[in-house]
Amino acid sequence: MGLLQVSVIFLLSFITMTLAEPPGCKIRITDRGLEMLKAETKRFVEEELSNITMPEMRGEEGRFQYTIKDVKITELNLTSDLRFQPDVGLLFEVQNSSITLNFQRRILYWLFYDEGAINASAEGVDIFTVLHLNKDKEGRLKISNVDCNASIAKMRARFSGTLGRVYDFIGAFLTTGMRFVLNKQICPALNHAALVLVNQLLETIPVRAEVDNYVGIDYSLLNDPVVTETSLDMDFRGMFYDLKNENETLVNYAVNPIVREYDRMIYLALSEFFFDSGLFSYFKGGLFQMQIANERMPKDLEMLLRTTYLGTIMMLNPALIEHPLSLELEVTSPPRSTIKTSGASVAVKCNVKVLVLPPGKPAVQLSSMTMEGKFNAKVSMKGKRLAIHLDLRRFKIFSNQSALESLALIPLQGPLKTMLQISVVPLINNYTKRGVQIPLPDGLDFIEEVVEYHNGYIIVGANLHFRTGLREIIERKLSGETDNSI
Repeated sequence: MGLLQVSVIFLLSFITMTLAEPPGCKIRITDRGLEMLKAETKRFVEEELSNITMPEMRGEEGRFQYTIKDVKITELNLTSDLRFQPDVGLLFEVQNSSITLNFQRRILYWLFYDEGAINASAEGVDIFTVLHLNKDKEGRLKISNVDCNASIAKMRARFSGTLGRVYDFIGAFLTTGMRFVLNKQICPALNHAALVLVNQLLETIPVRAEVDNYVGIDYSLLNDPVVTETSLDMDFRGMFYDLKNENETLVNYAVNPIVREYDRMIYLALSEFFFDSGLFSYFKGGLFQMQIANERMPKDLEMLLRTTYLGTIMMLNPALIEHPLSLELEVTSPPRSTIKTSGASVAVKCNVKVLVLPPGKPAVQLSSMTMEGKFNAKVSMKGKRLAIHLDLRRFKIFSNQSALESLALIPLQGPLKTMLQISVVPLINNYTKRGVQIPLPDGLDFIEEVVEYHNGYIIVGANLHFRTGLREIIERKLSGETDNSI
């Protein structure tokens, strides 16, 4: 019975793994990428701690009555580290650091009254903060929890004023209270910074967003991020969809991209499904249709078409010979991408109609043929936008009516291919060069990227660059501004 149960559990686990949705997009941030974030994170934490506000303190000790107010942090000297916390998220640690404060005192001793400034320093400051990274219900990366411990080893105060030396002996009493209050303020400040402010930054990562007026893209996380000592790996759905029919999407049968590298700061892996879902969505949206006529029709091509179909025109109606010709191209099935180690390509099958356009009357069809084309696709990155450049490599046409007509179409092969290269492909590339944003937060860009082609997917390895600071990005998000550069 025990062996049977083990077998059933193993079988169910295998089925679950088999049925799990593979990602169309993967991102790996390495410890090198985290190293780049350290300085920016330290600056952000220092700004947050500098904004700590402390309540007015009142009390008495023997003959002394005191009031402490207007506490301000004037300087922070933090020795910090940022690293991955396996299976959890990120660890931000501060060790043996110091915080300098300034506050106003008011003290009454017997009949003597004095007030002035006190400069104090908190020494031996240690902060241990763990950020738990998870996928929320919308598929967004979030900091779900913060574990924080802070301690101050000692605090020193330097008094000024007429009774400065007299107060030295009660300095230990005052600094003990100050150390206690300051210590209690550190973790709440960091908790707010992570759970509120940094999560605002993570909300700038697109999850489900419009790409243009026709399609959108789904970058929702499929599961919680996988964190090791050297990397943070995230699996995104990476799927385009038709804005008019968001539920009609392509099923992902593509291979699961495998990222093995750690040399760059960040790696982006995209499977064939990522590109195929985009081609499928644009096809369903009706974008793969085009008419070439009048001024868009090259003169030499029009002349060749008239010569080729002169007999057909004369048989139909000789009066049509003076009217303009038109080519109508319509993709008949969703184009498919193929990614190999040698590069990427897109295969397209299209129906081409040759028509005469008599003014004020319905178009007259002269011929219908099938065109098959293969485009080489070059993938590139700029900032955090992924773009594709197409180049027509293979092209053939054949008649839908007869093999004999297919032979007659051979002279059209070269001119039609040239027409596509000169008139159609530049239009496509002008559109695709706009690119689509990859799932990165505002203010963070790819630089020095290298594209590698594998069987079934591509990998873009790159370094990261902060275009602006964390606080500036968060403040822009809170004010409702958008990053116009994406």
